[in-house]
Amino acid sequence: MKTAPNIVTSPRQMLFSVAHKYPFQILLSVVLGFSGALFNGISTALIVPILMSLLGQEEILKGGPPILQILLSPFDQVPESYRLVVMALSTIFVIILKNASGYFSSLASTVLSRSLTSDLQEQGLKLILEVDLAYFSNARVGDLMNRLGGEMSRASNAITGVIQLAVTSATVLVFLGLMLSISWQLTIATTLLLPSSAILSQFLIRRAKVFSRILTDINSAYSGGLVELISGIRLVKATGNENREYGRFVGFIRRREQVQLQSKMNSSLIGPMAEVINITILFILVLLSRMLFQDQLNALSAIMVTYLVLLSRLLPYVSQLNSLRNQLAHASSPVDVVYDLLRRDNKNFMGDGEITYPGLRQGIEFRNVSFTYPNTQEQVLRNVTLSLPKGKTLALVGSSGAGKSTLADLLPRFYDPTSGIIVIDGCDLRDFDISTLRMSMGIVSQDTFLFNNTIRYNISYGRPQSSDEEVIEAARRANAYEFIARLPDGLDTLIGDRGVMLSGGQRQRLAIARALVQNPEILILDEATSALDTVSERLVQQAIDELSRDRTTLVIAHRLSTVQKADQIAVMEKGQVIELGSHKELLAKDGIYTKLCSLQFGDGDTKRHETKDEEQQRLMSQVSYEFRANLNSMLGFLTLLSDGLVDSEEERQELTDKVYQSTEDLLKSLERMEKSQQIQERKQPAIAKR
Repeated sequence: MKTAPNIVTSPRQMLFSVAHKYPFQILLSVVLGFSGALFNGISTALIVPILMSLLGQEEILKGGPPILQILLSPFDQVPESYRLVVMALSTIFVIILKNASGYFSSLASTVLSRSLTSDLQEQGLKLILEVDLAYFSNARVGDLMNRLGGEMSRASNAITGVIQLAVTSATVLVFLGLMLSISWQLTIATTLLLPSSAILSQFLIRRAKVFSRILTDINSAYSGGLVELISGIRLVKATGNENREYGRFVGFIRRREQVQLQSKMNSSLIGPMAEVINITILFILVLLSRMLFQDQLNALSAIMVTYLVLLSRLLPYVSQLNSLRNQLAHASSPVDVVYDLLRRDNKNFMGDGEITYPGLRQGIEFRNVSFTYPNTQEQVLRNVTLSLPKGKTLALVGSSGAGKSTLADLLPRFYDPTSGIIVIDGCDLRDFDISTLRMSMGIVSQDTFLFNNTIRYNISYGRPQSSDEEVIEAARRANAYEFIARLPDGLDTLIGDRGVMLSGGQRQRLAIARALVQNPEILILDEATSALDTVSERLVQQAIDELSRDRTTLVIAHRLSTVQKADQIAVMEKGQVIELGSHKELLAKDGIYTKLCSLQFGDGDTKRHETKDEEQQRLMSQVSYEFRANLNSMLGFLTLLSDGLVDSEEERQELTDKVYQSTEDLLKSLERMEKSQQIQERKQPAIAKR
């Protein structure tokens, strides 16, 4: 997905850049709207002669305004007996044209509004998929959903509002033109008086902007909090915080309702206030007309009736102008919010290379790689240099926060190194096309993500064109097919949000099946078994062994038993590689790796010069760990046997032997614990004598 350069520098320019994509729709809306305004003015002017004729006042029309004479001239050739009927039918036809223009203008405006909203949402979605992962560390999911949904719809109203404002302004100009032809004096007076309504409305329009901004903030907080609440509902219930969260969201709802009411009250004042002002203007104009046309009393009726009819049709459009200005004020805050989302100059994007990834031939190298997360000062990686030949396995071990996962995230270019480079077959990772590069990698992590969809969809997600046979084969190799077959709908079973209907081990095996279908040549395993019980770990580890076969693999693990067969093990501490070698080589060095193994397996002393009390405490810790490990293993093997999860008699016999061995080891651990306790008891009297 290529990223287009961003040249939008302001909210107004953003709206213009979107609007210029739809010139035909905008032009159609404007032309239809202007046509409606023209037909509206003509039909209104023709109504007066028809009414006068029906009332038997044709003579008055002869001294009427010149504009009436022009509009009536086409009917002079019509016989007098049919003239009134023809005029009435013509007026009705013009009114039909006016309403047809208004109808199609409304349709064009609606289509334009939907197109603008869709365009903005597509731009937002594209940006979300292109922006660096660092952006999401500070962004709230609910806030993004609110911006991509309601706020973009409200922002698009700004463009349609401007078009409606232009159409309404054109209608006002048509009526003013007709009124000017009747009496320029009255029209000047009208032009001077009408803006008083807009001036008095300005205060209310400014308040509308304030309410719009407050509503945007409340909607953002409500949407963001609601997504977090639903995602963390287990924690809410586990801590008994239902009432607290209910009270918090009730506060959002009531505050939003209060602001919406205030906004509605503010907007509702515009119409009544404009009506009072308009009626006042009407009375003033009647008084002015008597003063201006004292010498034309015979024609005064025709002039005033025509003028007042036109004015009565004009005043609602003046009120509509104020309402549209209020609508644009409400759209100002969403426009700013959407602009902030769509602008690219304040966000980081991963640069894309031009070389299509050809496949791994030799290996991967990390050369003096250092990394610091954006907007932080602490360096997470410091001059890391490692090599991962093709077909080999490199394991990263160390304490939490050592930088293992960060180093793994650099390989699929979730981030780029702050300094140093990562090369594949001698070529800088940044020179490759990022899509083809990532398609060659499979990632299985502790936090497995599954879509709220079917099992088939989740397994084939990395390769949607996979056949059912390929999906089933991948599920078998991942030790997942047995539990899938027991589900009500098999591969078509819906697994809920993030796979909530499945156990942790089942989710992990689906993730491994997904990676098997994708068939990556580079595999990244990020503590894929650390959060599983003994039974699940055994099944998942078997699936991982199947997945890792003949692949170039980068493994991160806390359980050292899972990485002993790795070709190389890198021990990391504070962002640096402090030991490197195979399992045997690292044990021979008697360094940090040896201490880690000692803590997990009890192999040898962790300190050569520890006191007797420290030694006794260490032995007790080791015995306790061995006891729990053997007990867990025995219970896991017994569970496999009792649940019938073994496929053959040979495997059943193997598990039975392992149960027997685990029982013996458990008894030995108990004997060591008893001896340690006896030694401690013998030491107590000696201490007391001192």
